[in-house]
Amino acid sequence: MIRAVRNLTRLIRAGRVLARHDALFPLELRGEMPGIVLFLLAAAKLRLPWEEAAPEAGGAEPATRLATALEKLGPSYIKLGQFLATRPDIIGADLATDLTRLQDKLPPFPMAQARAIIEEEFERPVEELFTSLSEPVAAASIAQVHKARTHPDMTLADATHETGRDVAVKVLRPGIEASFARDLDSFFWIAEVVDRVYPPARRLRPIETVQTLADSVKLEMDFRLEAAAMSEMAENVAKDTGFRVPAVDWELTARHVLTLEWIDGIPASDVPALVAAGHDMKKLGRQVIQSFLTHALRDGFFHADMHQGNLFVDADGTLVAVDFGIMGRLDATQRRMMAEILYGFVQRDYRRVAEMHFEAGYVPYTKSVDTFAQALRAIGEPIFGRPARDVSMGRLLAQLFQVTEQFEMKTRPELILLQKTMVVIEGVARNFDPDHNIWDSAEPVLKSWMIERLAPETRLEEAAAGARELGRIVGHLPELLDRAERTARLFSESIDEEGLKLHPASTEALARAQNRRAYAPALVWALAGAVAVLLLLRIF
Repeated sequence: MIRAVRNLTRLIRAGRVLARHDALFPLELRGEMPGIVLFLLAAAKLRLPWEEAAPEAGGAEPATRLATALEKLGPSYIKLGQFLATRPDIIGADLATDLTRLQDKLPPFPMAQARAIIEEEFERPVEELFTSLSEPVAAASIAQVHKARTHPDMTLADATHETGRDVAVKVLRPGIEASFARDLDSFFWIAEVVDRVYPPARRLRPIETVQTLADSVKLEMDFRLEAAAMSEMAENVAKDTGFRVPAVDWELTARHVLTLEWIDGIPASDVPALVAAGHDMKKLGRQVIQSFLTHALRDGFFHADMHQGNLFVDADGTLVAVDFGIMGRLDATQRRMMAEILYGFVQRDYRRVAEMHFEAGYVPYTKSVDTFAQALRAIGEPIFGRPARDVSMGRLLAQLFQVTEQFEMKTRPELILLQKTMVVIEGVARNFDPDHNIWDSAEPVLKSWMIERLAPETRLEEAAAGARELGRIVGHLPELLDRAERTARLFSESIDEEGLKLHPASTEALARAQNRRAYAPALVWALAGAVAVLLLLRIF
């Protein structure tokens, strides 16, 4: 009860903050609203004795009002604003442009606090760690960044290191962990209430969805894990062109402080500066899509927060990503499903796309494959081959949601980061090139991956992996059967002379189990033989 009151109070506060900033509904629509709605808005805007005066929002742009309100509400709501900023096609260009300030232009926390956090982490004065440490150069919801210079390293022959290196020092915001914990508790409470009182929403799996968010936030709060993610991705992309990852300074990295190579590049959000520098904007649009697909399909490991604020473009047109706090992973099966579904859309093979959804378990088998393929065709055909500026992403998403409801498709928590990132990445590509066509960019990567996967050596590797797994399972079966036999013997010895009276249903169950045990060895080898045949068929 106390938790419910606490979380309800937080939600009411969030609604009041939005209302007091006139960000809950556009001012232009107030004349069309029912009187009760206007009354509730007026009540929500009333100032309580301990509150500051409400801002004068009447003359401010809608985007400014919303950005200010989200900033006031804290990091979780800022994350929402960062996501919306990547989708001007959904919320409008003006609103998206103003929300980009939430990506790296938030008010910084005091320099004294930043120095104190650094010194606490390394147990040394800042002056012993760096020859200089600037005021914050960027501030976002989780942390802020300072430019610093390291002390000369006389053990290295590189002249750059002999005079010190320019680095970016990322410092976690004080109190951010507790703030996120409060917001997540509210989100869990809402999810639990929705799951309990509104059965139709259960297919969206709200509790598991919030849990996915909570897990990603925990990782994002530990900069050592972010450094590890950067190191792993740097190894993955070492031989790639068009995308790179800054180097991590492990000696100056701790739980709340991350030090990495300083990037001299143009922010991806500054399109006029990119154009003025002579960068090929159409190429950048293709590059961001193809880089993401390569990481997701080839490596099964991708940057899951790659909005404009986390991307830079260096002098030769290479994309440089930062902020690796939120990462996504895909196993081999998920990668195959993703590639075949996307490639099916590219080839306009809607039947194959439908079959893959059923094979993956995304659509219940009680539904019709043909009808689902027909629904996918209704989505794909109107947008195929058309430039991004001619496609209403808002209308497309609404149609997709209707299809998921019609076919009782459940939310897949393990794919939430992938789905969210694909929407963000497509928005970044549109920002670079309003005429960008995601299918044209995706096709070469998808086709290359499919060809490589179907190569004989790849099939042999997959078959060998399957055989090893089968061997592991079969190898444990004798042990499992032996345990079952010993358990049955001990159970039998424990029965007294009068015997044990069992319910008829229990007697039948034991008889069935005994029959299974008698035929277990034969079934095991029959299963092994069948799988071996399937493996051979898969290879050839």
